[in-house]
Amino acid sequence: MKPAPFEYLRPDSLEETIGLLARHGERAKVIAGGQSLVPMMNFRFAKPEILVDINDLKGLDYCRVDGGLLRIGALARHAALHGSAAVREACPLMSEAYQHVAHGAVRNRGTLCGSLCHADPAAEMPAVALACGASMALRSAAGERIVPAAEFLQGLYATAANADELLVEVRIPVAGPGVGHGFQEVSARQGDFALTLVASLIAIDGGRIAKAALVYGGVSDRPIRLAALEQRLLGQAPSPALFAGVADAAAEAIDVNEDVHGDREYRRDLIRSLTPRVLAQATRRAQARGAN
Repeated sequence: MKPAPFEYLRPDSLEETIGLLARHGERAKVIAGGQSLVPMMNFRFAKPEILVDINDLKGLDYCRVDGGLLRIGALARHAALHGSAAVREACPLMSEAYQHVAHGAVRNRGTLCGSLCHADPAAEMPAVALACGASMALRSAAGERIVPAAEFLQGLYATAANADELLVEVRIPVAGPGVGHGFQEVSARQGDFALTLVASLIAIDGGRIAKAALVYGGVSDRPIRLAALEQRLLGQAPSPALFAGVADAAAEAIDVNEDVHGDREYRRDLIRSLTPRVLAQATRRAQARGAN
């Protein structure tokens, strides 16, 4: 398949890029790695009239810790983030999840910001962003606005970004010393999108759960964070019985989707099996980090 005809523009500054998006609006699409957009164009699921290539923009491939935040620029590639010491220290959940992201050729070109803007509900990075309380810095001719991940991810391939906005930076709070992470997923093959994934953050204080984040991907039209079940965990002593109860409740709480790869009951079974493992994994790590 070949894409529909389009005009190709390659600005060399952020200001020029913002101007092009302001001028062309819905007619334009931004491309960085193109690992999701190009296949969609080839199948004509996406038909942008104008393609704005931002690869000549300087200084947007950074990943650094600043002011208690891990800041990741629009051109930071998956491969660089996967191997980043800053990511391992500040957001170990992201490092863990990167073990499941696509394949080497895709990670070499694809970007974190591109994955978040694509908003595939079975992708790992949207779930990580939601679990970690990330926020998105969106730039337009009108200025910059910050949107939390919970508001940014709006549905299947849908985000809060307007047509004239560019996602220039992802901001993730640095994990505290006593916070443990857990991540598990099931996919048809290594590197494929998840049939079901579970991501969690846990903090332990005085032998009880003081902080909890619990997110599911691949089961709905967007990553799902279950605030009610997070509250159920708070103040409780970690135990297999507690985690099994949360898993059962999660399987019933989510309006699980189905497709050719798995029906609803299969995905509910995955939720029930993966959730206790992830919560136990996060708890062990929280206890280990708190002891250091």
